Amino acid sequence: MKTKLKNELLHSCAWQERKTVVFMSDFGSSDGAVSAMHGVANAVSNQLRLSDLTHEIPQFNIWEASYRLMQAMTYWAAGTVFVCVVDPGVGSNRKSVVALTASGHLVVTPDNGTLTHIAEHVGILEAREISEETNRLAGSQRSYTFHGRDVYAYTGARLASSLVNFEDIGPALSKQVRLKLEKGRLEGEHTLVGAIDILDTRYGSLWTNISDEFLEQLHIPFGSMMQVTISKDGRVVYGYPVKLCKGFTEVGKGEPLIYVNSLLNLGLALNQGSFASTYGIGTGEGWKITFSVV
Repeated sequence: MKTKLKNELLHSCAWQERKTVVFMSDFGSSDGAVSAMHGVANAVSNQLRLSDLTHEIPQFNIWEASYRLMQAMTYWAAGTVFVCVVDPGVGSNRKSVVALTASGHLVVTPDNGTLTHIAEHVGILEAREISEETNRLAGSQRSYTFHGRDVYAYTGARLASSLVNFEDIGPALSKQVRLKLEKGRLEGEHTLVGAIDILDTRYGSLWTNISDEFLEQLHIPFGSMMQVTISKDGRVVYGYPVKLCKGFTEVGKGEPLIYVNSLLNLGLALNQGSFASTYGIGTGEGWKITFSVV
């Protein structure tokens, strides 16, 4: 089934004509790194559409890169190529890969866990290791610390321009590096368990991977109180009853609430405040959150 879908995607005319590359990194915008990647892609073909997802991923934060990639990717048309460069292991023996997703996108990235959320929520049909001897910018062989420019931007642009086929990038990889992900689930009759997937960065709210469908399944109406427990590597850092609300103003200013975010998952916030900074909450491996009926 995967092989059939892969072949259908790769040979679709609409997929081949997309010619779009979207970049994401932890580079920031204070120097010329992002512009250099755009320049490499433009030199491959000036017919490409080049865009940016974000370059404000916290430095070296593979977890956030994985989530932000999944969050935005499926809103782009099939055939779009994503170049994701959050690469604390650059210059080491970590592999470089191109992944074909079940949604019909290509992701060029280090094999360091940045494909975790896509594999979990979208699906990966096939991943191939980039053969860097042939898939890199000419004259860059002596450079070991800017693969985003020399390998990923170059390879992503060539894929988007149909100058190289996905199957010719390198050998297929049967496994890729995965981060440990606490899956959203129902435990027992009254407790929801999951991960803090990400922070709503500007407002400090917590976004979990627990679907609001569980609320309907448990017949929990808005206005109910739920016991919220947050732990890091088994150590409890927050544990209080919180009200389930439709909107933020249903509690007083500075008070906590549970709500359904724009991805239809449970979130935790302070009305006009930052839950994350107030209580010292983070995201990533080891963080766990539970909601229990009071």
